[in-house]
Amino acid sequence: MTAQKRLGRNVSLGAHYAVHLPAPDDFAFWRERARGLIQCDVPPDRVSWIEPGGTGDLFAAEGPSRGEKRLPAPPADAPPVRASQRFLAVARSTALHTDPARFGLLYRVLWRLQRNPRLMEDKADPEVRRIEELAKAVRRDAHKMHAFVRFREVAEEDGTPHFVAWFEPDHHIVRAEAAFFMRRFANMRWSILTPRGSVHWDGETMHEGPPARRSDAPSGDPVEDLWRSYYASIFNPARLKVGAMLSEMPKKYWKNLPEAELIPQLIAGAQAKEAQMVSSGSLDMGEKPATLAGVDKAIHTCRNCPIGELDNHAVMGEGPIGAALMIVGEQPGDQEDVAGRPFVGPAGQLLDEYLVRAGIDRSAAYVTNTVKHFKFVWKGKRRLHQSPGAKEIDTCRWWLEAEREIVKPRLVLALGASAARGLLGRTVSISKARGAPLALEDGGELWVTAHPSYLLRLDGEAHETQAALFASDLAAVKERLEELAG
Repeated sequence: MTAQKRLGRNVSLGAHYAVHLPAPDDFAFWRERARGLIQCDVPPDRVSWIEPGGTGDLFAAEGPSRGEKRLPAPPADAPPVRASQRFLAVARSTALHTDPARFGLLYRVLWRLQRNPRLMEDKADPEVRRIEELAKAVRRDAHKMHAFVRFREVAEEDGTPHFVAWFEPDHHIVRAEAAFFMRRFANMRWSILTPRGSVHWDGETMHEGPPARRSDAPSGDPVEDLWRSYYASIFNPARLKVGAMLSEMPKKYWKNLPEAELIPQLIAGAQAKEAQMVSSGSLDMGEKPATLAGVDKAIHTCRNCPIGELDNHAVMGEGPIGAALMIVGEQPGDQEDVAGRPFVGPAGQLLDEYLVRAGIDRSAAYVTNTVKHFKFVWKGKRRLHQSPGAKEIDTCRWWLEAEREIVKPRLVLALGASAARGLLGRTVSISKARGAPLALEDGGELWVTAHPSYLLRLDGEAHETQAALFASDLAAVKERLEELAG
């Protein structure tokens, strides 16, 4: 017998119920009402969840309004409501989101959990995925609040210091996160003002207040000059990742951060400063390894550019020490990253074909890449190649130079503009540089040609033209190697 049959007249067929939440972040209230409705077997399409500011009499008890019925009382023998710990954890965060449909969405998932207790394990389910997304956004907002609240000191009438901060949350997180600041600043008297409400701590008791305006918060205090000086002193241009910084510290928060006014000028000077550090050897890359095994170990722990922090593996060069020819590509590709060897993918297979035609024994050459990690972006389940930037090439040049100093090749062949930059420290035009040797800083001999992946992107007449040039370049390299050997 269903709950509806047991209740009889308490649950009317087709009746619609309205639940007026007392606050937009009151998860406990939602949980209690949702449990009762589930026990009364009231399906999701017969419940409206109305938060303050929604349609209806906001402060009235749940009651009939244009066909809406008072909430039924669960029967004494109603079965317990099933909800996994995972659901409860996600639901607590989801309830703090500003999406007006969140409480109805949570009720639908809770309703379905009664029939499918393992629903939360189905990451492909659109409703499960949606509440996970909402919860993630709330957690991100809470992280921003922890990181970017800046207290400014003001004096009470009796001279007691009071610290006031302004913050603009995206979601209803202020009350939920007040405990974090209470624990962290337990001995301070402080207030956090936001457009969604305010919280005040007097050292013993937490109080809530109404929404505030930016002008209600102080604009600054003398301590901020010290903070700005400290921030500028610890700013490391070698670690600067502008995209990651903006993702973690969006510009909307900058106006609340005293150090943020320094950021534009620090960014502007970072690249030039880093280039100077790299060229002077002052960028802390560690001690240059004296063996290829040492280089291999070092590049696997290198995180001096953003590529090294992706989900990839360093790929070491391979070949004999003392090889007359060093072949340098741009970076490992997807297949090289998986295999842990350079030039094993489509471009590497094409290179092998042309080396055979030119009479060059690849096994006798040392083959490596300028950048040691695979730079990519995800597209669905695929990793798509992205070309490394000049900053990343220049940083990784340290390891390429270490390889070259150990192998001591008589001739270096650069495949593509990135490889040429990694060897020369400057950008060159392939069309202008190919066909004749260039001098390296240590007196070595550099030849430049296109990267074989370039040929893979061409077809028709353009492919025939570039393939002929590539074959000609390798033939010239073979001829020069024979001259050097003689």
